Order: sequence, then structure tokens, then C-alpha cells
Amino acid sequence: MFLAEEAAAEASKFNGFDVFVILFTILIAIGVVRQLAAPKKNPFAIAFGLVSLIVFLILDFVMVRGWMS
Repeated sequence: MFLAEEAAAEASKFNGFDVFVILFTILIAIGVVRQLAAPKKNPFAIAFGLVSLIVFLILDFVMVRGWMS
């Protein structure tokens, strides 16, 4: 019984929310690129987007590392 519980815990490393985290990271990256390419730049939007992108990239890294272990 113990081995079955351990196998179930190993199989449940992937969460349905992980897909949304990756999609949000892609959307934030698109927004940052569009702000950087815009003729009239908004420094607050660029800074907020970059900070958000860094946070989500770190979250993606930790999430994928959790899948691998």
C-alpha cells in the first residue's frame, strides 16, 4: 500500500495551473516587447512588465525543475 501512495504522489507533480503560468509568461513577454517597440514609450509599463516577466520566468524555472525531480 505504501508503494502505491508513493507512486501516486510522484505522478501528481504536474498541476493544471502550470499551463496558465506558462501562458501568462508568454503574454507578459509579448507586452514587454510591444512596449519596447512602441514609438511613445511608457517607462512605468516597461518597468512593471520587466519585473513581472522576471518573477514569472523564475516561477517557470522552479515549476519545470519540480517536474524533473
